[in-house]
Amino acid sequence: MASNVNPTVRRRRLGQELRRLRELKGMTAEEVAERLLVSQSKISRLENGRRSISQRDVRDLCGVYDVEDHRIVDSLMQMAKDSRQQGWWHAFGDIPYSVYIGLETDAASLRVYEPQIVPGLLQTRRYSEALISGALPETSPGDIEKRVNVRARRQERIKDGEAPLRLWAVIDEGALRRIVGDKQLMIEQLDHLIEQSHEPHVTVQVLPFDMGAHPGISGHYAILEFPDASDSSVVYIEGVTSDLYLEKANDVQKYSVMYEHLRAQALNADQTRRFISEIAKDFAR
Repeated sequence: MASNVNPTVRRRRLGQELRRLRELKGMTAEEVAERLLVSQSKISRLENGRRSISQRDVRDLCGVYDVEDHRIVDSLMQMAKDSRQQGWWHAFGDIPYSVYIGLETDAASLRVYEPQIVPGLLQTRRYSEALISGALPETSPGDIEKRVNVRARRQERIKDGEAPLRLWAVIDEGALRRIVGDKQLMIEQLDHLIEQSHEPHVTVQVLPFDMGAHPGISGHYAILEFPDASDSSVVYIEGVTSDLYLEKANDVQKYSVMYEHLRAQALNADQTRRFISEIAKDFAR
């Protein structure tokens, strides 16, 4: 279900190429911003793919970088045009984490650590509804329905028979014991989690309380990797008012090493299924 024309990924690739041209010219983002009479933050957002890039932006930047090969300019202009196409998620209206959805849609693999809730791609519909209602109490029923539908659409990535997303989830015990909705809903959710864990491209591991302090103690994060080698991996950290995307190799490496420690400390897949089943029995009592 990954789109061949993913605007988020196209913006990233275009931004990377514009950064390369700037560095070849030996200019800083501040110097470019001064030449174009724009803010330095705009140049940074263009280069990291967090902002839509217009053909005019490309033309102006190519002018600053003295790009004389018209084929290069035309190619970048076309990328800018393609990057402004809408992804499937735009049909649902304003989605606050649309950048992440664009990255997830094109990712080949996703490693996620979740200390508080069941990861979104592994949630049942009823769990999603109860979770969003509790986490965002002022959200209208219509917006809750929209968010749940977006989450259901995202889950198609792990149901794709041809190229499913490779998902590895390390989940803290607390996320499984937190009663979202009611106990019967939680039993359904835990059963679903066990069922999903049997898929060959899905691995679920639980980090029990008795493991004590561990490298993920600071909170949730996800690592996305892409099929195209030119697309750098991204660490995603969700925030209340804004999200953080880390793409520098050193940052990605640190989080990857931390994730390996989490996987090593967590229960293996078989132990995890037995552990989840015991929690479900506790809810049934």
